[in-house]
Amino acid sequence: MKKLSVDVVVIGGGATGAGVVRDVAMRGYSVAILDKADLGQGTTGRYHGLLHSGGRYVVSDPHSATECAEENEVVRRIQAHAVEDTGGLFVVTPDDDLDYSNGFAAAAAAAQVPCEELTIREALRREPRLNPGIKRAFAVRDASVDGWQLVWGAANDAKRHGAHILTYHRVTGMEVVDGSVRQVTAIDEKRGEEVQIDCNFVLNCAGPWAGQIAGMAGCEEVEVVPGRGIMIAMNHRLVNSVVNRCIYPADGDILVPVHTVSIIGTTDVKATDPDQLAIPRDEVQQMLDAGEALVPGFREARAVHAWSGARPLFKDPKVSASDTRHMTRGMKILEHDTRDGVNGILSIIGGKLTTYRLMAEHMVDIMEEKLGNQNECKTAEEIIPGNEDRKTYAVTHRLEEREHDRFEDQIICECELMSRGMITQLMTEQPTASFDDLRRQLRLGMGPCQGGFCSMRATGIAVEEQMVDVERSTELMRLFLKNRWIGLWPILNGDQVRQTALDNWIFHGTFDIEHLPQSEEEAL
Repeated sequence: MKKLSVDVVVIGGGATGAGVVRDVAMRGYSVAILDKADLGQGTTGRYHGLLHSGGRYVVSDPHSATECAEENEVVRRIQAHAVEDTGGLFVVTPDDDLDYSNGFAAAAAAAQVPCEELTIREALRREPRLNPGIKRAFAVRDASVDGWQLVWGAANDAKRHGAHILTYHRVTGMEVVDGSVRQVTAIDEKRGEEVQIDCNFVLNCAGPWAGQIAGMAGCEEVEVVPGRGIMIAMNHRLVNSVVNRCIYPADGDILVPVHTVSIIGTTDVKATDPDQLAIPRDEVQQMLDAGEALVPGFREARAVHAWSGARPLFKDPKVSASDTRHMTRGMKILEHDTRDGVNGILSIIGGKLTTYRLMAEHMVDIMEEKLGNQNECKTAEEIIPGNEDRKTYAVTHRLEEREHDRFEDQIICECELMSRGMITQLMTEQPTASFDDLRRQLRLGMGPCQGGFCSMRATGIAVEEQMVDVERSTELMRLFLKNRWIGLWPILNGDQVRQTALDNWIFHGTFDIEHLPQSEEEAL
């Protein structure tokens, strides 16, 4: 059994948890963050890549709109390397009524969201593939953000301040002594070892799973409604700006350029279990239809991957329990001492990735108040190391990097221009990492071939560099391909069928994957 003692335990390694652990560590506390999987593997990694300008909420949720606008600028400043400054457009398509747009600019001004109306000609010059029948267009400060770059940047900064980053640590219980949480127990999933962490405070940032975590401390039911939404990545950038429909928030009304692809999203349906999220075929068709309204010919592009995520929405008594579309996107912090009589624990629900730092600040402020401390929050001012030049990335950034090292460092993934050195360095830093962990941080297998070529190369490198043995590397590859397949079956049509067939021939024909050495230990 492994034992650890810290001031604060943070549970949940998404954007909010990463922001919280950074804030806690920067205020001088000893802290550990636990997640049952990898960082950013839950809601944070299953979204459409949008850094909100606030424009989406100027009518439906003005307070959230203002927070998004303010934090958009903060994230650009402290984590520039995680942001692509695409800019954004809100457009009225031929299918949309003009009523909503008539009050859009005034609502944006009231919420302090920068907004400028463009002529149709200006909008089409900026995005030539837009529907030529658009009636109005507004420019906003939307951007694209790499969620995993953002989360790992915050987590690594927390580590620099002394934090323990414990991924693949599943929380199994809490010990409450004299009405206060004093210990968290967990299982290290990679090593099969029990871990006990003594602490003075727990910050519950588990998103859709926050209710389960709060229940371990004996708190009354925390009603978190998982709002399931699907997204689809298309195989190239159909637009270079974020494009939103200028309507009340609805399904499939955002198209976001993220690295080399475009992502259309999203639906919004109440889910019963955040661990079991479907990708219904009718919703896939719904997204393709929605894309067609924004960019004619959208259906002719190749869909390369589909996925589903769960928003952690706080149950609003004013809204139907099944109406997740109209539940607030704002944050809710539950103080369990006054709510449930359990001291030393707070839970946070809701919010958005764009406001992750602000959510962390509010949560840690409340913790400090309860502990009788007043340490200053510096997360909005201190730039995360590596971002000092404040230079946002461009879609061509990896091409520029490979221009400098292409002769010395072999390219392993042509789709994402990922080099051998990038793989070996990360596997050295994280020796227990799976290939899916590499995917999230390096974009391994996220291009048009979906790992058809680079997965085999990565496996060979892991063996050649003696980072894992043959049997273990084979299990890691099988798990990687299994997880890639989850997002392929709902979109098997046209060119995607041909690419999948090619990959299948490579795996089962050329490499005979079914008869490769088997490991007794299944890869997690």
